[in-house]
Formats: sequence, structure tokens, C-alpha cells
Amino acid sequence: MTQPVFRNIGIVAHVDAGKTTTTEHMLYLSGRLKAVGRVDEGTAYTDYLAVERSRGISVRAAVTRLTWQESTINLIDTPGHIDFSAEVERALSVLDGVILVVSAVDGVQAHTETLWHALRAMSIPTVIYVNKVDRLGVNLRAVIEQLRTILHPAMVPIQTVDAEGPDFTEVQSIFGAHTGDSDALIDGCHAILAENDGQLLAAYVEERPIDEATLIAKLVQQAQLGAVFPVLFGASLKGIGVSELLDAVVTYVPRAGGSVDDPLRGVVFKVERDASFGRVAYVRLFAGSIRNRDEVANQTRSVAEKVNLIRQIDVQTYHDTGVLFAGDVGAVYGFNQARIGDVIGTGEKVLPAKHLSIPLLTVQVLPEKDEDYIALVEALQELNIEDPALEVNWMKDEQELHIKVMGTIQLEVLEGLLVERFGLHVSFSQPSVIYKETPKQKAEGYVAYTMPKPCWAILRFVIEPAPRGSGVTYSANVRTEDLLQRYQNEVERRVPEALQQGLYGWEVTDLNITLVEGQHHVWHTHPLDFVVATPMGIMNGLRSAGTQLLEPVLSFKLSVPEEYGGRVLSQLSRMRGEFGNPVAARGRFTVEGTIPLATSLNYPVELGILTGGRAIFWTNFLEYRECPPEVHAERKRRGVNPLDTAKYILWVRNAL
Repeated sequence: MTQPVFRNIGIVAHVDAGKTTTTEHMLYLSGRLKAVGRVDEGTAYTDYLAVERSRGISVRAAVTRLTWQESTINLIDTPGHIDFSAEVERALSVLDGVILVVSAVDGVQAHTETLWHALRAMSIPTVIYVNKVDRLGVNLRAVIEQLRTILHPAMVPIQTVDAEGPDFTEVQSIFGAHTGDSDALIDGCHAILAENDGQLLAAYVEERPIDEATLIAKLVQQAQLGAVFPVLFGASLKGIGVSELLDAVVTYVPRAGGSVDDPLRGVVFKVERDASFGRVAYVRLFAGSIRNRDEVANQTRSVAEKVNLIRQIDVQTYHDTGVLFAGDVGAVYGFNQARIGDVIGTGEKVLPAKHLSIPLLTVQVLPEKDEDYIALVEALQELNIEDPALEVNWMKDEQELHIKVMGTIQLEVLEGLLVERFGLHVSFSQPSVIYKETPKQKAEGYVAYTMPKPCWAILRFVIEPAPRGSGVTYSANVRTEDLLQRYQNEVERRVPEALQQGLYGWEVTDLNITLVEGQHHVWHTHPLDFVVATPMGIMNGLRSAGTQLLEPVLSFKLSVPEEYGGRVLSQLSRMRGEFGNPVAARGRFTVEGTIPLATSLNYPVELGILTGGRAIFWTNFLEYRECPPEVHAERKRRGVNPLDTAKYILWVRNAL
């Protein structure tokens, strides 16, 4: 059969670079829209949620579809604000290429760098689109230099512009132009391509000209491999440069691979709930095909589910197709157990999502009325399926509901979503920083759970500190004669749960745990005995080792007018910031370094007040570091502490 040509393209950017506006003009030029919507007027096609239209920002990744040069393009418009990075990272694993939008006014910004590192980690072919060339104060030479020094040296401008600023009206390809500017850019293109090609290198060294057709073919080849990055220019609000950008996408981004004749292979990258049909799983197929009524294996969940309906996705518009082919993305109904990241089919060659950021704040969610608690729990659990990073925690005994978030903008959006979708009015506690714990030293943890009968589970663990950022490693060194394999498996399943609350109530990380002794009883042991015993043994070991608090640390770049430089350095020092030598240039004072999140939560507001809004403060999560001795942060424990063994056993057995 003739297989359709698909390209799955993501469009990503730092907030306010013009990403959604660019998407609108792409849809308009392709004939998908009859009129161009505007973000600031709340009429953008891909901003379909009420909260997106009211705030003028993208909150959820929106999948739309267009045709250009006989290629079907699934275009995924992603949020630009860092609070919604999880939406971006979920899209990355299903893309054939990406358009990275950079503002010609602001240049490379903090979130631009974060996105870039994720794209390179996954080797995704990337086209750079420098937007807003029509704005006052634009300096494209400086922007290209930023792209090359901050992101990657293999940036290849493939266009010239007739003017910078308000006089900008058109772009022109460097190929076939034969002007002074274009000839210089072609020579620069040759030099960059030569670094990856022996034939081009020899010609460049010998100063032999290369015909444009050969140069273009080499550029396409290297761009599709993600070795070089074409740079284009435009002003999306005026529609300038957008059709040329679409041409570049079809040229420089590879078509989706995979054959419909190969074994089924795909990934779930987005989950929503349909009011009529229930859970909707957005699937990217890398190979094979799915049809209505097919039974499909979910490798991640070890289940097989029947497909009830397949639809083509276009934001809020759906078209029943009944089939999904390799290379395409579609909405599949019937995958009721599916979660984001689940692999369907054989599971080969599916790249894991690249984590751009992790939630660093926790808040308590409070309903307007106490009788709404159960409805609120159910609503947040549904939203948690759509955004697993929320990690909803319902403490039933304490009647407390907690979630993890990236920032205050996310809270405002979440508040609006709860009203819009569920009719629930809520408030939030003040966000608090998420700390972690790690063992201070090597120690053993021991538990003999033999009373009250019938029960018998004896465990001994060795707990050791591990390098920062390494997470948790578990292994067992116990004979199956002493502890049956099924009991050992139960212990392994319970270790992550046991590490959710350490001595101070925070998640324990960066440690190696080895089960070195285990015993069961031929008559008295039940598998659930190890559900009870494992947390007691782990906590016993942590008490012996002691734990060190870890706090999240941000990297930052701060720029203020020169007259505020001294006060800014003093503030940074008080907040336990660490920074390099400041740089003063063109009336601005710039400094880079690291700073704890806990001390800088309100700093952007304070800095804005100090400088009258003339400061720029960019941050990115860097790592978790040991807290200094004077920092004490303890979290209220959920449930009974396993160190209080008698009470804990009764609590687990529901005997309290």
C-alpha cells in the first residue's frame, strides 16, 4: 500500500517569543484557518482552554494538522512558560523535528537554553526561527552570535532580510541571490558544513567553489541528522517569513520513519478525558498500524485493551478515521488503563522523554466547602493522569490534599481549570520548597516482624550514601532458600514506598540499598508481612545512618542597571548566593551564579520593586545540594512512623 508522508513537528520557545502566533499563521497559510487568531485577543486557535484565552498563554500542548507541499504535518504547539515544562517534555519523544522560536528582541533566554539542551540530548533535528525582526532595537548579527556562543556553533543562516526593525518587509534565500551578503553567508555555510564532510573540507581548504545544488544537498543531509541548524527570520504577527519557514520544515526535517508492515510500536504522549467516551490516549505510532476493534498490547501495564474508536486530532476538532498508520499521531479511545509514557506494541526504539525540570514546590489545596473534599480529590486525580508531575497526595486521616507544582503561574491556571471543568472553587496554601534527604553514612537496618502471630518476616538491609543526583539503587544478596523469590520481589516493590518519608518527612534519595539477610517461616509467613516489615527495616537503617537535608539550587543570570549593582550583590550574598565576577557593559550590570530556591522565592518581585521593573532575572533548576547546618526543614509525616513499631503494626493492620 502507498504510505502517507507524515512529519511530526513541535514548536517550542521561551514565553512571549511568538510561538503561538507563528502557529496561527502556519495554519492560515496552509488553508486550515480562514482568519488568523491573536493571542492577546484570546482568539488563537490552539489556545482552546478558557484559562488560555483569558491569560493569553499556552497551558497545554495542542496538536493540530496541516498540509504543505503534499506532506501532512502534525504540529504540536507547546507552552512557553517554564511552569508548564512537563507538557513540552512529553511531546519531545514523539517528534521528527522542532521549530525553536527565538525573539529577535530578547535573543537567547533562560528557557531557550533549557529547551535546547533537551533537544540535543534527544538528537532532534531543529530549525531556528528568529521572530519579531520588525521590532525596534533589533540586531540580528548579535542574535546569531548569541545562538552560536550559547547554543551551538553550527548555526547556519539561510536567509537575508531587507531591513531590521519597522522597515522589515521580506526575507530572501541566500541561494540564488548572489549579493554581497548572501555570498558571505554561503561561504559561512560551506565552512560549517565542511566540519562534518571531507569533500567539502578539501574544497574549502583549497578555496575551490562548490556548486549551490551540492551545498544545498549537504545542508539538507546534515540538518536532517541534527548536525547543523538552519536559521530563518520573520515577523509572524505580520505573516512575514512564515511560508518560507514551512518550506524549510518540509526540506530540513526528515519525514516520519517506520513501515505499516512492521510490528506495532508506539507511545502514549498525552492523556485527556472525553465527556462522552472517557479516557483518550494520544498515540504516536513508530511502526505498524491500529484499526478500530484491534486488541493492542500495552507493554508498560502488561495488559491488552481493545480499540473502540480512532480519531484524527485537530485541537478540539476530531475526525473519525478508524485507522492509525506508522508515522502518524492520533486519538485512541478504549485504552482505559493507559498513562503518559506507556509503550504499546513491541516497545523497541521508543525514546524516553527528556526531563526539562522537576516540581520544586508543594502546596496544600483547600476546597471552598469542606463537603467538596471528595469531589476535589477525584478532580485532581483526573488532572494527575493528564499531568503526572502533580503527584496528588490525599492524606485521608488528616483531611489534607497536597500537590507538587513548578510555580505560582501554574497554581493560577490550576485554579481556573478546577472551576472551568469541575465547578470547584479552591484556594492554596503558601508554596513551600520540596527538600530531600540522603544518608549521612553507611549503616544497617534490621527488622524481625514475628509478633503478633500469624506473621514472620526478618530483613537486614545495608544502606550506603551514593553520589549526588544518582537516585536509588536496590539489590538483593539473599539465598532463595532463606527467603523465597516471591518474598524478595515483594520487598523490592516496597522499597520506593518506604523511601517516600525519611527522618524529617521528605523523600530519601541518593543511596544504595542492599538486602543482605532475609528469612521467612514455612507456616507463619504471608506476602503482606513484607509490606509491613520493609518500611520498618529501612527506617531503622536511616535512623542508624542519620540523614542530611538536601535543598534545590537554581542557576541564575541577573541583569540590572549599573547603579543597582552593589545592592544586588549584597542581596545575593544574604540569600546564600554564589556568583562569579560581575560584568558591566553598556549601562548594565550582569552576574551569574547559583542560589537556593528557599531563599529566593520572592526575589523576582523584590528585584522588580527595587529597579522599577528594569531588572532581568533568569533561573533554571540546577541540582539538589546539602543544606547548611542552620537550615532545618521538617515536614508533617503522613500516617504512623514505622519507627514506632507497635503503633505502626496496628495502623497497617487497620487495628487502630
